[in-house]
Amino acid sequence: MWIPTEHEKYGVVLVSFRGTVQHGLPLEIGDTVQILEKCEGWFRGFILKNPNIKGIFPSSYIHLKNAHVKNKGQFETVIPVEDSVITEMTSTLRDWGAMWKQLYVKNEGDLFHRLWHVMNEILDLRRQVLVGHLTHDRMRDVKQHITARLDWGNEQLCLDLVPRREFSMVDPDEISVTELYRLMEHRHRKKETSAPASTHHLFVHVKSLMSTNLGEELEVFFHIYDGRENRPLSERFFVKLNKSGLPKSPEKTERQCTLFVDLGSSDLRKDVYIVVHIIRIGRMGAGEKKNLCSVQYRRPFGCAVVSIADLLTADSKDDHLLKVYACNTESEWYQIHENIIKKANSRYNLSGSNTGLAVALQLLHGDIEQLRREYMVLFTRGVSITRKLGFSDVIMPGEMRNDLYITLEKGEFEKGGKSVARNVEITVYVLDIDGQILKSHVAAGSGEPGGDEYHSLVLYHNNSPRWAEQIKLPIPVDMFRGSHVRFEFRHCSTKDKGEKKLFGYSFVPLMQEDGRTLPDGTHELIIHKCEENTSLADCSRYLKQPFSKTNLPSNNQTLKGTKESFWITSFLCSTKLTQNGDMLDLLKWRAHPERINDSLSKLKEIDGSEIVKFLQDTLDTLFGILDESSQRYGLKVFDSLVHIINLLQDSKFQHFKPVMDTYIESHFAGALSYRDLIKVLKWYVDRIVDAEHQDHIQQVLKASEYIFKYIIQSRRLFSLATGGQNEEEFRVCIHELFMSIRFFLSQENKSTSPVAQTQAVFLRTFPAVYGELLKIFTVREVAGFVRETLGTLPTAVHADCLEAVKLQCIAKTVESQLYINPESRCILLPVVLRILQAHMQEQRDLVMCARILTSMLSLIKKEENGTAEPVVSEEVELIVESLLGVLLRTILEISNRPQPAGPAMRLQFQDVTGEFVACLLALLRQMSDRHYQQLLQAFSSKDNLRDFLLQIFTVFRILIRPEMFPKDWTVMRLVTNNVIITTVLYLSDALRKNFLNDKFDYKVWDSYFYLSVIFINQPCLQLESFSPSKRKKILEKYGDMRVMMGCEIFSMWQNLGEHKLNFIPAMIGPFLEVTLVPQPDLRNVMIPIFHDMMDWEQRRSGNFKQVEAKLIDKLDSLMSEGKGDETYRELFNSIIPLFGPYPSLLKKIERETWRESGISLIATVTRLMERLLDYRDCMKLGEVDGKKIGCTVSLLNFYKTELNKEEMYIRYIHKLYDLHLKAQNYTEASYTLLLYDELLEWSDRPLREFLNYPMQSEWQRKEYLHLTIVQNFDRGKCWENGIILCRELADQYESYYDYRNLSKMRMMEASLYDKIMDQQRLEPEFFRVGFYGKKFPFFLRNKEFVCRGHDYERLEAFQQRMLNEFPHAIAMQHVNQPDQTIYQADAQYLQIYAVTPIPESQDVLQRDGVPDNIKSFYKFNHIWRFRYDRPFHKGTKDKENEFKSLWVERTTLTLVQSLPGISRWFEVEKREVVEVSPLENAIEVIENKNLQLRTLITQCQSRQMQNINPLTMCLNGVIDAAVNGGLARYQEAFFAKDYIMNHPEDGEKIGRLRELMFEQAHILEYGLAVHEKFVPQDMRPLHKKLVDQFHLMKSSLGIQEFPAYVRASPVHFTNGSPRTCRNSVPNIISPDGGRGVARRSLPSYPAVNRYSSSSLSSQASNEVSNITGQSESSDEVFNMQPSPSTSSLSSNHSASPNVTSSAPSSARGSPQMAEKHKHSRENACLSPRERPVSAIFPNPLDPAQRAPCHQIGDTTLPRSDPNLSAPDKAGSSAKNMRSQSPVTSRSPQKTTVPPFTPSPTECQSTSLVSNSPVLSGSYSSGISSLSRCSVSEASGTELPAGDHPSHPLPPPTTLPNSVSSSSDEPIRRENKTPPPYSVYERNNPRRPVPLPHSLSIPPQTDPPALPPKPHQLRTGSMKLDGTSDPRVPRPRPLPRKVSQL
Repeated sequence: MWIPTEHEKYGVVLVSFRGTVQHGLPLEIGDTVQILEKCEGWFRGFILKNPNIKGIFPSSYIHLKNAHVKNKGQFETVIPVEDSVITEMTSTLRDWGAMWKQLYVKNEGDLFHRLWHVMNEILDLRRQVLVGHLTHDRMRDVKQHITARLDWGNEQLCLDLVPRREFSMVDPDEISVTELYRLMEHRHRKKETSAPASTHHLFVHVKSLMSTNLGEELEVFFHIYDGRENRPLSERFFVKLNKSGLPKSPEKTERQCTLFVDLGSSDLRKDVYIVVHIIRIGRMGAGEKKNLCSVQYRRPFGCAVVSIADLLTADSKDDHLLKVYACNTESEWYQIHENIIKKANSRYNLSGSNTGLAVALQLLHGDIEQLRREYMVLFTRGVSITRKLGFSDVIMPGEMRNDLYITLEKGEFEKGGKSVARNVEITVYVLDIDGQILKSHVAAGSGEPGGDEYHSLVLYHNNSPRWAEQIKLPIPVDMFRGSHVRFEFRHCSTKDKGEKKLFGYSFVPLMQEDGRTLPDGTHELIIHKCEENTSLADCSRYLKQPFSKTNLPSNNQTLKGTKESFWITSFLCSTKLTQNGDMLDLLKWRAHPERINDSLSKLKEIDGSEIVKFLQDTLDTLFGILDESSQRYGLKVFDSLVHIINLLQDSKFQHFKPVMDTYIESHFAGALSYRDLIKVLKWYVDRIVDAEHQDHIQQVLKASEYIFKYIIQSRRLFSLATGGQNEEEFRVCIHELFMSIRFFLSQENKSTSPVAQTQAVFLRTFPAVYGELLKIFTVREVAGFVRETLGTLPTAVHADCLEAVKLQCIAKTVESQLYINPESRCILLPVVLRILQAHMQEQRDLVMCARILTSMLSLIKKEENGTAEPVVSEEVELIVESLLGVLLRTILEISNRPQPAGPAMRLQFQDVTGEFVACLLALLRQMSDRHYQQLLQAFSSKDNLRDFLLQIFTVFRILIRPEMFPKDWTVMRLVTNNVIITTVLYLSDALRKNFLNDKFDYKVWDSYFYLSVIFINQPCLQLESFSPSKRKKILEKYGDMRVMMGCEIFSMWQNLGEHKLNFIPAMIGPFLEVTLVPQPDLRNVMIPIFHDMMDWEQRRSGNFKQVEAKLIDKLDSLMSEGKGDETYRELFNSIIPLFGPYPSLLKKIERETWRESGISLIATVTRLMERLLDYRDCMKLGEVDGKKIGCTVSLLNFYKTELNKEEMYIRYIHKLYDLHLKAQNYTEASYTLLLYDELLEWSDRPLREFLNYPMQSEWQRKEYLHLTIVQNFDRGKCWENGIILCRELADQYESYYDYRNLSKMRMMEASLYDKIMDQQRLEPEFFRVGFYGKKFPFFLRNKEFVCRGHDYERLEAFQQRMLNEFPHAIAMQHVNQPDQTIYQADAQYLQIYAVTPIPESQDVLQRDGVPDNIKSFYKFNHIWRFRYDRPFHKGTKDKENEFKSLWVERTTLTLVQSLPGISRWFEVEKREVVEVSPLENAIEVIENKNLQLRTLITQCQSRQMQNINPLTMCLNGVIDAAVNGGLARYQEAFFAKDYIMNHPEDGEKIGRLRELMFEQAHILEYGLAVHEKFVPQDMRPLHKKLVDQFHLMKSSLGIQEFPAYVRASPVHFTNGSPRTCRNSVPNIISPDGGRGVARRSLPSYPAVNRYSSSSLSSQASNEVSNITGQSESSDEVFNMQPSPSTSSLSSNHSASPNVTSSAPSSARGSPQMAEKHKHSRENACLSPRERPVSAIFPNPLDPAQRAPCHQIGDTTLPRSDPNLSAPDKAGSSAKNMRSQSPVTSRSPQKTTVPPFTPSPTECQSTSLVSNSPVLSGSYSSGISSLSRCSVSEASGTELPAGDHPSHPLPPPTTLPNSVSSSSDEPIRRENKTPPPYSVYERNNPRRPVPLPHSLSIPPQTDPPALPPKPHQLRTGSMKLDGTSDPRVPRPRPLPRKVSQL
């Protein structure tokens, strides 16, 4: 039986549990579970991170933990009873875990690894805490480390700042808001700036000395040196090095490491240095030979210097290698470091090029105790401490130190009868009072232990040596008296014996007879001469002699006159000994009572450090004097006491205050002193008002805190001693003292007067007295003193400084123990509030006001049950009454002020705002119902209440601003919102009661609604964006505050009644914003308001156009701000709901009379919403891509066509324009801007400023737009469109007689014409893209588009770009139309293949003599229709001859708008599919090849070809393939009897095929004749071979003689096709040339080609040039390739590879090659762009079916060509590839023009020229491979499917034109409105211009002309008139509202 658990509430999973049992709950190790019930070894419960799923699990898998249960029962929450730091760590690590993985996904490697290390570190520290074996101090350190790391991680991951107190998280409900703000602020400040440490320490670790000339032991001395004052700052650190330069005692680290302690911040300057002196110990001369002498001397070696400032910038972990310098003359050794610092190079040099001292130097900051904790290893391993000379900046009590430093400065010695100067060495001894040498009390420095003696340096041959060596004498205090230091002088001989001979000595006593120590400074000592064997053991003999020349008696001339002297400098650093006689006199006052007056007077002159050394003794002395002679010395003692107290205020001695406190508590014994102290203090206070000089009185008042301490302690001692006698007398004295104080405080003075300053001094110290008074008086008595004292302060004070001090005094009062007590608080509160209110009303000292208010409110707390104590309630009432209004005004005032400059000021400004806000929130949180009622009743009039409500609503709006708190203060924001919503609920009642019906006030209600809306939309309340754990915490603590506020809005709206009309349409936008919040309950609450709005609007005006307009405008702006969510997209897919799955709105509308317009509005808004969401999602992406542009076009069209919103339409035109410019789509940008241009007229109507346009007339704006558009057309190389606009502008200028601009415009127009003729234009590819599946944005979903590719972009690149734009899309591997499963799939499918454009304007393309530069524009611009051919086999495939069953499926796509346009892609409006039979296919292939041959022959004859190679290759390819059985395959397939019998209807077509074959042979024969004339000598053998093969070919075709009709007609190569041509006449052509007479003929085959004959394919010319060794230009026609559609089908989706091979293997005469080898060989020859794409279509084609990608044209169509031999196919491109570089051909006018201007006699119809297919990059085929598309439809017209029954298939010649007679074309044009912005339509039809006669080619006589080829005109296919189809007129543009734009 399942029993609810009592104690087993919370546990952690130890072992993973799969949950395979019934009702089992799967668990992972580490999950935390809450347990609800138990039953026989099983628990039932849930995982805390997913509380919705409950289940059972084994109890043995769970480790139970103690937990505290809140809200027992169904909704209980369990909190583990453990250290709060552990709880926080656990939850934080869980949150980090998920985010950490995301860092890896986002490729933020650096943060990923750093966070990983920190997480591991936290886990390690967590283990230490959980084990529980840490000491209290260590636990504190570990917690500090943990919280520091948690904060670091939260900051890095942009998580919330956690308020903490003592490392534990704080519950914001358990502390006041002001306290919470302080904690947050403190943590924020800590994060921003760490306070700089005032104390610094230098760590030095000596590693080694590197030098080439070592061999002697060394001594290294470090000290810190002040270069500014030229004195050492520290004692010396001393390290001994062995002969190798390494430390002598490596095992003792304290002998090689030291810490120079207590450096002040002022010591870290550029001119403070670390100076290193190195002394060698050995022979006198460094290079002396080793002799028997064992005596060793200390001799100079070198010096190194480094600036401390360099360590601040250097990496502390690096070792420093210090350069060592030696002095040039030994006598300057004492100042070598100064010379190095001054860079006096002449005085020193490097001691050796390789000499360097390796040391580790590191600056450490902070207190020494802090360092002990942080660098524990350093201190445990051992480090010596090197102290400063003198005390540190801050002297600590209890510091014991007694060091005497003596510096051996210099000596003056006589020669002593020697010819050379002496080598002097000094030996130093310290001797005690008995003359015994003190052992170990002479230290060369820290690091090494002290010795018994010290030997100085020896300077060679120097009678005036200067040593400057410092030694330290750490002599105990008790041994100082009677001790002295003796200096013995010896001459060191350099002779063999090397003996040291004593020749004199000096001495100096350490303490004078009166007890003073040796004064600091330099002392000139007398050198007493002696013999070398003199014994100095009995010091009593010489101590009687004088030691210093300064205190020699005047009669002792003998010693005074001697030249020999020795100078030392002494410096005492002692906490126990003094050198000050006055100090000693005062302390010994009883011995000399007559000196008391002088001693007290001189006390002020004594150095502070001397006084604090003897603080207790001094105070005892003062109170001793006071007790004995109070009448006589009372005032002097009082002044001395004041001096000492004020001395302790100094920062250097402030740490001695506790010493004085301890003295007062424990040692002070003056039980009678209080009377004298009160008396003297009162005497001073009474004199304040009259005194002229206030300085001394101010000093007295400054010390009043400690004076009161002495008074109170003295009184307590007296009471204890006497049992409380004279109590009343004492109280009277104190009352009188306070009366005097109140009197002097009540004086009104100007700020400059001394009295005002004295008042300020008293007020600063007064709050410190409270605590002392409380020791004797009751709380209420003390509160009375304070209230009366502060109450006497004048209210109207003129002194600003006093005002500030007054507030400081109040602040300290509020923070004192006195105020914390509720009893005293109720007494003090009125006074505090009065002063505070006065200041806040005048907006003065706001920082201090905020501090006071914060302290006051942090004391007020509600009890557990939420009710306040009566006292607290009264306090809140008082504060609300006094300060609420002024607090609101203050917040408004400072929020509206301009922020001050300077970071410090801004910080302070921000602080004060934040603190006032915290105070307001704290106050509002404390207010109960009663407080609100009293507050609202207190308003005397409605106007006052209205002002208050407006004020508080405005303040709340300020509080909600994102910049109110730092972004990671979520805790603070949530508390703020909780207070706001509680207050709003109270105030809404007041709003309802006082401002409805006849008292309705729009402003207050509007302010209320506005506040509610921005409250709901705050980022910090959008719980959906938070992690699950954070969301759960917020919901548990506060619930969803958005829903609460939403319900409040709804209820208030319902109360409005007819006043609702005031808020329509103003509130539509804000309420719509609320519904965009993805919270279902909130949407449910808000929806009925919209119905209400529509209903009221309908009643008022009969429609709701206003509602609709506002709704649409607001939707757009909200979407662009990023509002709305994913669920919206799904919600809007169905038309029914507007804002969620709640049908209430639609159902309500359906019940209304106006339901039709209502439903229509909902439908429109729904569709707009879909587009806006798509637009927003696209705009979130980074760079500009097609998706963004497509989305903007979709939205722009929607605004134009469905909503008729002109302003929005124009805005989106400009957004689209900017996108195009960014993507460098200049042509599209022009078309886009043209949309706006066409809305304007050439009028003078003024237009307002709009977007980036200034205020100007409509004419000016249209002119500006025209110029911008022309400029962009120019950049996009769409010059023809630019010309039309230039003309329009020129007409305008002409009409205004603005000839200057007219001239410019005509020149611009001329330049555009030049560019058309001179500049090369890249011809774009076109691609058809299908977007299938529900995951695509709405504007793409299940639609197909045709896209214009970028420059140089081929299919493979385009496919990759699309897959990059849609990374989740799947590329479809076939070109068949997808089925419904793909359409409905929850995925993205992309289907991409290339298509061929079908040009519209055939007249230009068919006209003779039009240069290709011009034609190329018409072939690729204004294209509505595109074609794609797919070869397939119908029926059984004949393996011997594949041509029998090879059909072509031809798909024609019609777009909604022509390309190019306002986008690079447009949607397909209609698709038509027809099938081309094998026979028709064969006819087209041979026609194309014939056309190609004719074109090449013509070009060769007219000398347009600089190089005959293209013709050679083409002839070779056709003849070779034909010989090897190419055409024979067609004969077998279509001339066989069974085919003719089975297809009687194809008789005419078979005849046509036969004609074409004979025609081909005829053309070849003629071509060979032309070839023979021009072929170079080295190509003759090839020509001969071709002639031989041609004869073979003729015989294989069975041709002996050409039929009569072939012979009779000459070969003509006009601009027509080999069939009928539009502007063609038969041409008589000889190999030398031909004569052409132009004559118009009816159009028959208006085919178009993608490549112009002038835009030469460089590959073609290069391939040919490989044969001839030249690289010259050739026509591109030989280089034709498959259409884009075929290139996209490089894997041939519908036919298997064997179907698509070029010709059956049996038909080829050359050896066969395996398919894979052919393919790889072909690919090896192609450039990367040309290789078959395998990314999407992996099945590569036979090489024969591929062509170079850059040639993909609209005219090369899928065919299969039997005329091409395998070796040619595989090899020709292999041998002929070269780098592709366009080469221009010769031109008679300019060399810069792109390829030749053709003559009228040449075949100029590029459509015909390039209808020739090319195989495998060679020119050899006559019939193309399967994957090519036919060009026959390039004319832009198609055979309709409906023509099949009556007209099975027209003869191939006219196949494309047959469509013109069908009815389909006009219908399509009617269905599709051309864009109103088509520049093309501006162009009026141009009249045909006859070709000048001079351009025709003169006739030539030989070779004999060939008969023309026959033309069979078929009526069904001809257009009898040359006109194009009539178009529907352009639709009228939008209704004009441009005047407002």
